[in-house]
Amino acid sequence: MSENKKSEKIVGVKGMNDILPADAPLWELFENTVQSVLKSYGFQQIRTPIVEPTALFARGLGEVTDIVEKEMYSFTDSMNGDNLTLRPENTASVVRAALEHNLTYDGPKRLWYAGPMFRHERPQRGRYRQFHQVGAEALGFTGPDIDAELIMMCQRLWDDLGLQDIRLELNSIGNAEERNRHRADLINYFEQHHDLLDADARRRLHANPLRILDTKNPAMQDMVNAAPKLLDYLGEESLSHFEGVQKILRHNNIPFTINPRLVRGMDYYNRTVFEWVTDQLGAQGTVCGGGRYDPLIEMFGGKPTPACGFAMGVERLLELMKVSGEQYTPNQCDVYMVHQGEEAQLQAFVMAERLRGAGLDVVLHCASAGAGGSFKSQMKKADASGAGFAVIIGDDEVANSTATVKNLRAQDSESNQVTIGFDDVPDHVVNQIVGDHAHDHDHEHVHYHP
Repeated sequence: MSENKKSEKIVGVKGMNDILPADAPLWELFENTVQSVLKSYGFQQIRTPIVEPTALFARGLGEVTDIVEKEMYSFTDSMNGDNLTLRPENTASVVRAALEHNLTYDGPKRLWYAGPMFRHERPQRGRYRQFHQVGAEALGFTGPDIDAELIMMCQRLWDDLGLQDIRLELNSIGNAEERNRHRADLINYFEQHHDLLDADARRRLHANPLRILDTKNPAMQDMVNAAPKLLDYLGEESLSHFEGVQKILRHNNIPFTINPRLVRGMDYYNRTVFEWVTDQLGAQGTVCGGGRYDPLIEMFGGKPTPACGFAMGVERLLELMKVSGEQYTPNQCDVYMVHQGEEAQLQAFVMAERLRGAGLDVVLHCASAGAGGSFKSQMKKADASGAGFAVIIGDDEVANSTATVKNLRAQDSESNQVTIGFDDVPDHVVNQIVGDHAHDHDHEHVHYHP
């Protein structure tokens, strides 16, 4: 390797982004809120590998989908020749895991997941090559009630995150027989307007004409709007199911719009499909989508098992939180440890561990390149850290077995400084934080967790 190549800076893969410390608190808030909400509905977490057999997605998503045709990161395992793929979505993986480990042997299961997905597409705002999803999968439930519960769970999450300007669009794409009758009429209709179809629509015409309804081509909108609507082909059972979903949503004051053109990008969906969309993010306005996928488990070799789920795009929701939700600026830590002198440093380590043992987040000052360790410079770092308190140990404190506690957020911090016995410091700081918490009623900014 040439010297120039050795000194060249290596950068990350385009469309695969680092999550930096400044952004991590927002991710943490989102993830903690998701876990709390899904747990409150009885959902259990499942974690699957990011690499799966390519056949899993080809069979599950459909051969004639953008994901399978153009967007999958696939490769051949050099050790055994297996065809493998970085997961582009996680429903297929969850179903594979449920079948492989017989998770539904004792009845239906509510499962949820979170993690990175991968699609080889052109990076743009809200669309990345590595992106993160949170999803829920309800396996073994037949009625419209679980469809409605999943939708209501999304609404609960939006409320808890302080998100606004997200609307629900709803549709039913019926069962296979109803779709086949609609499909025949749809192909006939599009063939009559063949000269208005773009290249992508012509490619899909006979393989997957339903996806043409989802076109974003402005020149095709009037023609597509006049196409036969699948809702008109639904039989009594599908209509009853769809009306059952709507009834529960109305009773719980969940507003929605029926969008007869709404279809999903994967072939495994049937009956209820839904999307949560916003106008705040430009072209990438869909933040969550889902529906029923009753055929999928049987497609993977299992017994016929009803199923329903959704997936939400984490990056898009975080962007929406910045636009319309509450801003989250947590303290980096509760306490910054300041020390002067060799013996004081040793005692500072002891104190920091005691404070952490009391449930506090503590940053201990350590020497850094080009930065002084004077008392003044340490106090500047304490102020900049966002900590609520500085605990100070110097020669005097060591000699007297004490420590000085300073409230960094008090208006007059000089008068909010007290020197107390070494052993009393953890309780004192905890009591101060709990007292501030009760006064401010600000849960997000309190790190104390007994």
